[in-house]
Amino acid sequence: MTERRYFGTDGIRGRVGEGAMTPEFMLKLGWAVGEHLRHTTGRSKVVIGKDTRLSGYLFESALEAGFASAGIDVLLVGPMPTPAIAYLTSTFRAQVGVVVSASHNPHYDNGIKLFGADGRKLPDTDELEIEAALESAMHCVAPEAVGRARRIEDAGGRYVEFCKSTFRSPAALHGLRVAVDCGNGATYHVAGDVLRELGASVTELAVKPDGFNINQGCGATDLALLQRTVTEQQLDLGIAFDGDGDRCMMVTRSGQVVDGDQLVYVIATSRKQRKKLRGPVVGTLMSNLGVEQALMEQGIEFIRAKVGDRYVMEQLLTHDGLIGGESSGHVICLDRTSTGDGIVTALQVLAVIMNSGQSLEELIAPIHLYPQLLVNVRLESGDANSVLTAAAVQQAKQAVEAELKDAGRVLLRPSGTEPVIRVMVEGEDGASVKHHAEHIAQAVRDVSAG
Repeated sequence: MTERRYFGTDGIRGRVGEGAMTPEFMLKLGWAVGEHLRHTTGRSKVVIGKDTRLSGYLFESALEAGFASAGIDVLLVGPMPTPAIAYLTSTFRAQVGVVVSASHNPHYDNGIKLFGADGRKLPDTDELEIEAALESAMHCVAPEAVGRARRIEDAGGRYVEFCKSTFRSPAALHGLRVAVDCGNGATYHVAGDVLRELGASVTELAVKPDGFNINQGCGATDLALLQRTVTEQQLDLGIAFDGDGDRCMMVTRSGQVVDGDQLVYVIATSRKQRKKLRGPVVGTLMSNLGVEQALMEQGIEFIRAKVGDRYVMEQLLTHDGLIGGESSGHVICLDRTSTGDGIVTALQVLAVIMNSGQSLEELIAPIHLYPQLLVNVRLESGDANSVLTAAAVQQAKQAVEAELKDAGRVLLRPSGTEPVIRVMVEGEDGASVKHHAEHIAQAVRDVSAG
């Protein structure tokens, strides 16, 4: 396959003002996607949404101008979760959905994700054609063919109703007391409404975005605030989303973290019991061995994909599966929606709780997680592949694998969105796992430092 210049495993991402994250590039990107659409589908329309970063206004306007110059009509929906754009793209019969977001990254980063008319991320072939168009000289269509733009005022309400439609339980959420941490991100104005309208009593956290506080000490990547709130207020559970709302993490009443692997287990085993599960469950190379074993004990096949929800989706479609996800909280329920959706994921788990009468603690009790540690090593110099293949790094990895034997795993991989190498070690003993992970991480640091 042709090497990509701009698109990574989850769209385009970077620091605002650098590389592709400039208004000039966004103008050209809007035009390039528009040219691709104009030559494949004729005059088209796109949906543009964003998260709560201040830079979203800048890039939204530049993309709008680029699309209009290519003769593409634009529907603007403002701050909305990434999965909401996937849904709205389909429901508005648009040809492409564009999300301006850097997901779980800090406010100074931003990015672009693209969805097709079916509500799924664009295939590699389309992204490569868009990259080819980016190398062409930009031009504007005739004045009478310039695209129009309009704002969709009821987008939030439409998405709230869609989320509620995925909660298929005869019992409403009456009596359930939950905390919801929106990470000052794109779910801030919809998640609480969904849960309240289904009957829950909701304590909202991190729902006052200011353009800079997205993912800052809150949300799915920092659960301390949620844990403290749930335990101090003696709530039934807590739910956290990341900045763009496609991840979900949960917290039990005692403050125990429930990650994406465990949520997949809860949803998949419930579907199996109700004879609603089809195909294997798909995890990733990062999925905990304990979850795989617990699923196998329930007679559920489990397969691993490369890290990234794009690859989980690929395996689900290949094997005709319905449920898959990542430990980070990306969970895909293809019998409910076309992409990973944090709110929909939470509702599927809440439906299991209400239908079974069991608490979240009880539902995850059959899972015996292996101690697992992920160390993120930021590269000082060199590209990720050269660091990963360096003799010192490989020797450190092989030494740990030899010691773990069949009682654990080692995984080294580059991040698809930032200059980071992720070192994961999993084994039976937490202290040795920590020691092994730090040993490999230090080798990576040493090589990166030159």
